[in-house]
Amino acid sequence: MAFGHQREQGRHILLREIERRGPIPRIDLSQNTGISRATVTTVTAELLRDGLIEEIPRDSESATDMKRGRPRVDLKIASGAHLVAGIKVSGHSISLMLVDFEGTQIAELEVPFLDGPTSCVRLTEQIAHALDDLTALVGKAVHDLSGIGVGLAGVVDAANGTVYWSPSLKERNINLRDKLNLELGVPTFLDNDANLVAMAEKTFGLGRDHSDFIVVTIESGVGMGLVINGQIYRGTRGCGAEFGHTKVQLEGALCRCGQRGCLEAYVADYALVREAASIGFLDLDQPIENRVSRLLTAAKDGDPTAKTIVDRAGRMFALGLANLVNVFDPQLIILAGEQMQFDHLYAKDVIEDMRKSIVQIDKPPPDVVIHKWDNLMWARGAAAYALDFVFDMAAKEVREDVD
Repeated sequence: MAFGHQREQGRHILLREIERRGPIPRIDLSQNTGISRATVTTVTAELLRDGLIEEIPRDSESATDMKRGRPRVDLKIASGAHLVAGIKVSGHSISLMLVDFEGTQIAELEVPFLDGPTSCVRLTEQIAHALDDLTALVGKAVHDLSGIGVGLAGVVDAANGTVYWSPSLKERNINLRDKLNLELGVPTFLDNDANLVAMAEKTFGLGRDHSDFIVVTIESGVGMGLVINGQIYRGTRGCGAEFGHTKVQLEGALCRCGQRGCLEAYVADYALVREAASIGFLDLDQPIENRVSRLLTAAKDGDPTAKTIVDRAGRMFALGLANLVNVFDPQLIILAGEQMQFDHLYAKDVIEDMRKSIVQIDKPPPDVVIHKWDNLMWARGAAAYALDFVFDMAAKEVREDVD
């Protein structure tokens, strides 16, 4: 039993090191991990046999080695070993991305999602149909997948797969992960979509060189992904980092979560449109994206009514950002999401208001940067999330016929 655990641990460490550093020679694996050369040889042979890694000729092979007829090889992840899908459920669409075991994008797809908020059964069916279409693009089927990552807005407990509340669902307290597992027959991993953007930023985005950073997403709602010491923070109940539902006004505007005074109830697109419509500024028959665009354009053009609404949203957002800095003191704040196509929440005066409201010390405040992610990039974050679990599962799959 102890030997089996040790072998599994060795597989995990070496597989992860090859993922991070590959292509890499065996001697470097030993030096980097502290695992003996003999064990590295044994475990990598097992990983090669299982098709998880592959050997490739080293680019910098010396002339001496070539003359001796001993070609040197490096090890890399075998891209075809596993296939993983990432899914982002948003207000108007379901975005999907297919990646290989190295995390390289293979296919992408975006389909309309017009029923939201919808039932759990209907959402599960729509995801299943979309995955059929995605895998068919590369001549595969859903059962060929090794894992699926799904991100959606709301309060999500990633550990147990429960969606306590989401604007995409009519029901509350639904174990969506288990229902997707049953429907799809593939291990499915669920999380709040903002956490998956943070995962994407940490894996291949602007957060790669930072151990502590915050991603704030502004779409139909407001979300946040929080990375502390290189790890995504979710809280003890799985509903931590709910920035959009922090309170900025006592007994304030009604939020779609059912409470009052939430930040989201002042800065999200539905909040802007609701306030504008309440004073007769907007026609509610138009699509919401058209109404938001019209309101923001009018504010830029100097319309006093539109400017009042938009300016208040900016002040509320600056207050919220200042609270984040005062509580967490991050190295970096990344603003992402659909609303980044407009600049009303990251205009110079908004960021300046934030800086005026944070604790003043003899050091510069955190950088605030804009990353204009589209939904497919959110789906890539979901795929990176699932790929993490697939790596762990692959490391545990030790065949018993190994001597």
